[in-house]
Amino acid sequence: MSELLNVTVGKLLENVAGKQPDHEAVVYADRGLRYTYKEFDEVCREAARGLMSLGIQAGEHVAMWTTNTPEWLTCQFATGKMGAVLVTVNTNYQSAELEYLLKQSDSSTIILMENFRDHSYIETLFKIVPELKTSEPGKLQSKKLPKLKNVIVLGENRYPGTYSWQDILDMKSETSEQRLDERMNALDPDDVINMQYTSGTTGFPKGVMLTHYNLTNNALNIANCMKLTNEDRLCIPVPFFHCFGCVLGTLACVTVGATMVPVQEFDPKQVLQTVQDEKCTGLHGVPTMFIAELNDPDFKKYDLSSLRTGIMAGSNCPIEVMKAVVNKMGASEITIAYGQTEASPVITQTRTDDPIELRVSSVGKALPNVEVKIVEPGSNVEVPFGVQGELCTRGYQVMKGYYNNSDATKEAIDADGWLHTGDLAVMDENGYCKITGRLKDMIIRGGENVYPREIEEFLYEHPKVLDVQVVGVPDEKYGEEVMAWIILKDGETATIEEMKEYCKGKISRHKIPRYIEFTTNYPMTASGKIQKFKLREQSMDLLNQNV
Repeated sequence: MSELLNVTVGKLLENVAGKQPDHEAVVYADRGLRYTYKEFDEVCREAARGLMSLGIQAGEHVAMWTTNTPEWLTCQFATGKMGAVLVTVNTNYQSAELEYLLKQSDSSTIILMENFRDHSYIETLFKIVPELKTSEPGKLQSKKLPKLKNVIVLGENRYPGTYSWQDILDMKSETSEQRLDERMNALDPDDVINMQYTSGTTGFPKGVMLTHYNLTNNALNIANCMKLTNEDRLCIPVPFFHCFGCVLGTLACVTVGATMVPVQEFDPKQVLQTVQDEKCTGLHGVPTMFIAELNDPDFKKYDLSSLRTGIMAGSNCPIEVMKAVVNKMGASEITIAYGQTEASPVITQTRTDDPIELRVSSVGKALPNVEVKIVEPGSNVEVPFGVQGELCTRGYQVMKGYYNNSDATKEAIDADGWLHTGDLAVMDENGYCKITGRLKDMIIRGGENVYPREIEEFLYEHPKVLDVQVVGVPDEKYGEEVMAWIILKDGETATIEEMKEYCKGKISRHKIPRYIEFTTNYPMTASGKIQKFKLREQSMDLLNQNV
């Protein structure tokens, strides 16, 4: 068992800056922004003092609604220093979702960008809190959101009732360095410092409360599994509002003093360019991101020879994609990580020296100091190696609970501290796990259990298939039937019959998709997770039209 850190997020950054002040900490390649660890620590301290000058107390909730901007990164460590809880907001949220989050989280402050793509964030906020237009900055009194007081806008434009980011930095002089140090020293690593809303497949999102202790230790173990050191430069195109960006990405870098190279909004060309220009040694992404990079028409023009490691996670990682990342991108030590927000988030990870077969066929084994067991669904009875069951985990990484939702917390974490993930998995005798589906994703066709993952892996091997997702749809005769949604490679055409013919004699008859639909994209969360429940809804709509 390795030693666990007992440090706050703010102190962690300060310690690294003390050890390697002149080492590059942050690079935004597209805007020529570069900070050393000393400079970045100072920027975060200034922002922390500015937030304290607004009157924000330790434990107060600050919502962050922006893409991977430098200010997001600054706020992650500034709140870590002054003790406010950073509430991460999904960049895809619309008005009803934002209103729900601000209300449920009791946020007193929101920091937002003016707009993202064609969505005006500021107009959405005015719609939810019309009182903002006539209020003084910091003195908002909203009927719907009584706790919300401060609105901080990133950008050049001025809006009624709001502060600019520059205003906050200018306020730093009202809070002394000493007061910040006193606040920082009063924080406990067991304090909640981050709240993420799970993009649950059912019901309203729940606020997952994560502590300094949860996050710093998970980040350090993730970094160690990737063999990340301060010599590494990690390209981070995954969203910060998700654990993938702010724990597996930024925080993992800081635990070992590596260089963070964020990409503000995912674009395959920009990622490839950034890796080449900044000589990045690591790259993170969900499978759809790696697929987009590998299939970029100019892929061969980029020099990716610096790449060594990284993480593929977020949804099932197709074996063929993993092989291409190793062989064509040269990330020979890329790892697969599996987890969920409630576990800060990583539970298992492959290791850089695992043979490629193990890295493409499993999600690795438990991180150090993390326990994993596979149980019969709905019970605590462990199943033997090689038998499918629900994956449960226990350790330093399990969340403090869901905010203001003790019933849901009790449902997720049992009396012995085990978090029940709702994911189906199989573990081998060496502790390596294979995720075989979601408890809710499993298709039961005529009494036979069908696991979408198995059919997806099989169809990926078809030379014309770029991506595939399998869902269950209701059926009068069998209870459920199998439906596959297939994205073909550029320039390819195929028929339903051709796909079914490909399956015949290779997979059991009850596993061959009864319905096949060709598509160009899937419904996704902003963090790149495919929303199977939406795909299922689409499937049912389509089938009802054809009845």
